[in-house]
Amino acid sequence: MRETDGRITTPPQAASLPHKEIRRRIKRWFEKAKRDLPWRRTRDPYAIWISEIMLQQTRVAAVIPHYERFLDAFPNVEALAAADEDRVLRMWSGLGYYSRARNLRKAAREIGDGEFPRDYEAIRGLAGVGDYTAAAVASIAFGLPYAAVDGNVRRVIARLSGDGNADFTKIANHLLDRRDPALWNQAMMELGATVCLPRDPLCGACPAAKWCEARARGTQNELPLKKVKPETVRLSRTLFVVRRRGKILLAPGQRVRGFWDLPEGIRPARLGPVVGEFGHSITHHRYRFEVREAMVTRIPKAFRWFAEEQLHEIPLSTTAKKALRCLIKVVV
Repeated sequence: MRETDGRITTPPQAASLPHKEIRRRIKRWFEKAKRDLPWRRTRDPYAIWISEIMLQQTRVAAVIPHYERFLDAFPNVEALAAADEDRVLRMWSGLGYYSRARNLRKAAREIGDGEFPRDYEAIRGLAGVGDYTAAAVASIAFGLPYAAVDGNVRRVIARLSGDGNADFTKIANHLLDRRDPALWNQAMMELGATVCLPRDPLCGACPAAKWCEARARGTQNELPLKKVKPETVRLSRTLFVVRRRGKILLAPGQRVRGFWDLPEGIRPARLGPVVGEFGHSITHHRYRFEVREAMVTRIPKAFRWFAEEQLHEIPLSTTAKKALRCLIKVVV
């Protein structure tokens, strides 16, 4: 909504939308079609916050097992605040974008042994929390009237309004069910995630199809406007397996801070056989790793020897885990 001389006005893209009927249809659809997700079974703000951070740029199917393990390890703010960063990163391993885990721990330490923030501004002030996450936690946990606008909601609004340049937040606030923002926000996100898909949306199953401007024009696959993707960068790397008396040499991670990786970019005293290779992607970078046995005589100070039975106790990078699986295949 827009303020003019102190008065709130309706965004032009939303003016023609029968919001009451749209709300009724979408909420009715959601009650029947919603997925049974573990974070929907609670109103604990801590658990909802954890789920929302994990769901950033990560698929629901990938999040579920990590979410449940993470809460088992850190059931409340106090437990997360008291945890070592290495343990938090280890429990986060596999989800990627590790700054999220560091910010979770940092925010938990900011809260300390106090109560989880109960208002939007305080939640928004936590480390790693943006407008969307603050609105999602505030509305779902506390029933506060804030529209949660993620990529799924933006897609629904862009198509409903037929405008790829719409002010998505203002339209979302106009459509928001202020009597039940928790249900409404989840319904809009669910609609975008399961029906109003990025490619080939299931318009026949959409409860709001009757009012969808993009569907009427046949432009649903063109909205929202696509961002220009950076060109793919292809890189080749070699990871060295250096072993001594049942221990393996690891280096601080170059791609992900706080994790351990197999050494690369060193000058081995002697090269051994290639034991495997694998691919790995980080954003628009496509890596091809060769894994090779090696011997070294000079070891950088930051490198450390770990007993092989210790490896499950430390935060290993995804590339290290893939490389070590190559070793297992060779032994087998």
